[in-house]
Amino acid sequence: MTATTRSRRPYLIRAIHAWAVDCGYTPHLLVATDYPGVSVPRAFVKDGHIALDISPMAVRELNLDSEPLFFSARFGGSPYDIVVPSGAVLAIYARENGDGILFGEPEPIDPEAPAARPPNPDEPPPETPRPSGRPKLRVVK
Repeated sequence: MTATTRSRRPYLIRAIHAWAVDCGYTPHLLVATDYPGVSVPRAFVKDGHIALDISPMAVRELNLDSEPLFFSARFGGSPYDIVVPSGAVLAIYARENGDGILFGEPEPIDPEAPAARPPNPDEPPPETPRPSGRPKLRVVK
């Protein structure tokens, strides 16, 4: 049996984002825009990269738990849906002090990974089976 190696990148992105927001910093992603699956407003791309403010005040519907990352943001006053595979993230950092993680290069693409799609707001979330019987709670002192 072979074990599938999972990328650490999505976990580190979530961790640095949480740390930056908790500290009152402005988290930014630096993204390689030529990576397959990246959907960003091309008018704001410079030298094949874009820096995206992913602070709660700048984005809507941010989902760092899915692959690829999804959110909505405004650029030049116009709304855009942003799609960023975690492998395209070159860095996540706090704007105020530059602290964060520099990944350097885009991650190699896994040819066996299923193609991801954005969540459909009209589609109900998958149901999670509920355990049967009464809940069992006990007092811990």
